[in-house]
Amino acid sequence: MSLLIHLTYFSRSPLVHPKIFVISYLTPLSVLARFTKNAAFCFFFLSSVHSNLRQLSSSSMAHSQVAYLIPLKADLKEEDSSPRITLSEGPNIIGRGNVSIADKRLSRKHISITVSSSGSVSLSVEGTNPVVIRCSGDGERKKVKPREEVLVSNDDLIELIPGHHFFKLVLLPAENRGSHERAAKKARKDDAHDDDVEAIRRFVPPNEKLPSTFRLLSVNGLPDWANTSCVSINDVIEGDVVAAILSNYMVDVDWLMSACPKLANISQVMVIHGEGDGRQEYIQRKKPANWSLHKPRLPISFGTHHSKAIFLVYPRGVRVVVHTANLIHVDWNNKSQGLWMQDFPWKDDDNKDPPKCCGFEGDLIDYLNVLKWPEFTASLPGRGNVKINAAFFKKFDYSNATVRLIASVPGYHTGLNLKKWGHMKLRSILQECIFDREFRRSPLVYQFSSLGSLDEKWLAEFRDSLSCGITEDKTPLGPGDPLIIWPTVEDVRCSLEGYAAGNAIPSPLKNVEKPFLRKYWAKWKADHSARSRAMPHIKTFTRYSDQKLA
Repeated sequence: MSLLIHLTYFSRSPLVHPKIFVISYLTPLSVLARFTKNAAFCFFFLSSVHSNLRQLSSSSMAHSQVAYLIPLKADLKEEDSSPRITLSEGPNIIGRGNVSIADKRLSRKHISITVSSSGSVSLSVEGTNPVVIRCSGDGERKKVKPREEVLVSNDDLIELIPGHHFFKLVLLPAENRGSHERAAKKARKDDAHDDDVEAIRRFVPPNEKLPSTFRLLSVNGLPDWANTSCVSINDVIEGDVVAAILSNYMVDVDWLMSACPKLANISQVMVIHGEGDGRQEYIQRKKPANWSLHKPRLPISFGTHHSKAIFLVYPRGVRVVVHTANLIHVDWNNKSQGLWMQDFPWKDDDNKDPPKCCGFEGDLIDYLNVLKWPEFTASLPGRGNVKINAAFFKKFDYSNATVRLIASVPGYHTGLNLKKWGHMKLRSILQECIFDREFRRSPLVYQFSSLGSLDEKWLAEFRDSLSCGITEDKTPLGPGDPLIIWPTVEDVRCSLEGYAAGNAIPSPLKNVEKPFLRKYWAKWKADHSARSRAMPHIKTFTRYSDQKLA
């Protein structure tokens, strides 16, 4: 499985203005929802991907996994429908976000399991409820209270809530851990100069955890179960960040500093925005001294900078986040929003055979070059003063990226640049992807948050791009019939924000009521995630057959 991310730098045209379009096999069709204003990002999960990318991901995981938790049924037989939880050497936090269990008794940080290189395992309870350990030898059950720590052994059973949610600890054989131990020893040696620095522990999610790289944002006022595995801005901007780049359209500096105080302590923060002159002057006055502002140049008279992304530089790597929310309170609290993120390590300077530039790296560097922010200097542990510009991001190893990045930039593109940006770039990537035969001529879903002045010719062109792909026998999938998901007036009136939610779902009536669009309209509905009343600012595009996503 792979994920394509479309990151739209600007939006200019009379088009559907995508921002982030996300599709995973955990995302039912009714949540294919999230809208925005002018453009930004888009994700596509593809169930069939390039085999070499799949092999890369699985081989890298073989080196990092040292143990795993197997979910069990109440009769202690293995639960086939739930994925195993991979454990790496060192501390592993297990909580609501790691298990496919909707139980408000589970804390976000419920337990911590620390696995040493020798194979010893300790468990500490981080949440507010006790945990039970059932010894594999004599079957004795021991209750572990909050803030207590105990040793656990191979094949011991863990009850996350006493009598509920059973998992069995399984350690990999020592010989299978050897390669990871050697890598860990090298990492410890490399980090000896700064032992107290928090590290990014897992740079690549295992295959069974791949969907967790895409998350919905938490919504205020929903029941606890509806926010299980969802994230807030503090779940994203976390750890020992030494430099940050925040790209967005709207920036409320007062809310941002109160919602994420960490930003005041990061030595260098670059904010790339699309605000007007008045707002820019206000941000300039109110921003902390460690912030720099940059508004990208518009080479044409249409559009605005609308890309929503976060780049966080750590002593041991970089976190890349593509999301759908403006940096304002209502976007992070009251709307249906989503994000994708993945962490990447530094390239090994001592490696005589460094990783070649992969598709994701090329995608990212091409886009960052267009932004042309004024380079700044950051002091990085063990690396000294480093200039932060587009070329700086070539220093990270993206070979295990689980996605492709598709950027849109303003202007008129011809020649080789025609397939470098926007939906034509998406078309070129999908043409190389193989899908199951059931998706031949299957329907398409477009879900977004602003609607431009579309005409049938462009909509057909867009449909042709999203319809690309082939089956195993090289047969093209062929065009699918599109559905456009859009809230009704009644949806907005009854939403969490009332009519005010309509500000983030803009389109003139003359655009919405074009006769040729009538056959495409489909209603926004997300009862299964309790988000029918949380108006969509998320963007999702997919192809489906029955209940399966392409």
